[in-house]
Amino acid sequence: VLTNSRSLPEPESKALHHEIALNIRQALELSNTTATIISRSDSTLRGHYPLETDTIAEELKQPDLLILAPFFEAGGRYTINDVHYVTEGDTLIPAADTPFAEDKAFAYKNSNLPEWVEEKTKGEVPASSVECISLDQLRTEGPQSLSKYLLSLPKGTVCITNAASARDIEVLALATLLAEKEGRTISFRSAASIVAARLGQRPSSPLSARALIPEDSTTGGLTIVGSYVPKTSAQLKCLLSLDTIFKIELSVEDILSPSKTEETLHNAIEAINTALCIGKDVVLYTSRDLVSGPDASTSLGIGRMVSNALVRIASELTETPRYFIAKGGITSSDIATQGLGINRAIVQGQALPGVPVWKLGHETKFKGMNYIIFPGNVGTDESLATLVSELQRVERPAHI
Repeated sequence: VLTNSRSLPEPESKALHHEIALNIRQALELSNTTATIISRSDSTLRGHYPLETDTIAEELKQPDLLILAPFFEAGGRYTINDVHYVTEGDTLIPAADTPFAEDKAFAYKNSNLPEWVEEKTKGEVPASSVECISLDQLRTEGPQSLSKYLLSLPKGTVCITNAASARDIEVLALATLLAEKEGRTISFRSAASIVAARLGQRPSSPLSARALIPEDSTTGGLTIVGSYVPKTSAQLKCLLSLDTIFKIELSVEDILSPSKTEETLHNAIEAINTALCIGKDVVLYTSRDLVSGPDASTSLGIGRMVSNALVRIASELTETPRYFIAKGGITSSDIATQGLGINRAIVQGQALPGVPVWKLGHETKFKGMNYIIFPGNVGTDESLATLVSELQRVERPAHI
């Protein structure tokens, strides 16, 4: 269930999660079954925690245990000795020392996860009460022993897990499944890795560029970049260095100006349609100077206005791109649900590690198209430009 709640202020996120939890509870009651709730966000320390997990727990009257599992190998996120790190090249940087921790809406000061929990719960859950699963437990004791440990924890415990490899998170996944089999109810605040691990799913090899593009497409491809994290800006810089890309910058200042909004969006839509029609590959990107407000609510509001502009552009395109890449979590989510009208999608695989590909359904604006979701914090500086270059090399059919 795709929520994109990171873009919402707290009251709206709470109402949304209440609605989701109510629907889940009704579905479980009708089917006489149970479910494990995983509140997933790949940049796990940014978001409405504990609001969202608390709201779900109140409605579903569960869980006994909440596990915080932010490990995400494709995004370079590791937890070692209870400290969460983000990779920069070959260096591990404590998460609180990265630009992610300076998020206007979701800033935090602690990289140590028990201390982060205390910070985010405003002391309601003290760091001293947070249980920690160590790498040693995961690597020497195994899932059976870890399951017994999980069963021994008091009801209501918040537990963080260390993890520095996919194998670590797989051991945790099996341990949680065994504990649930014995009656423990567990929920998660996590990145993507625990979801795949609990499904027993290993990452597939990236799809070929040929597999991502319809054989009969002669139009240009489209990349929309909305994320402002430094990694995205570095990737955009590499993409803009390609001579084969038609570049359109969308001024955030103009989007926010009531007297300029309509003209700005009209010009962008017209330019994209014209370029796509004649086979040019386009990158539409928001201006890189981050515009934020004096507080979290105002900053989120500005972000929504920018996202709404990108949504409108996507929704008013008349040309079907031969490929469509959306860069950034909020950008890709809003364009998918609001701009393209996605209700359901099939995950085809990955374009790159950590970059999923969705096949759009018949209800969407571009039915059957492969939609490439490129998270803001994934890949190297060259990854986006490399992907676009590979897609450009796929031969177009001759015009009829």
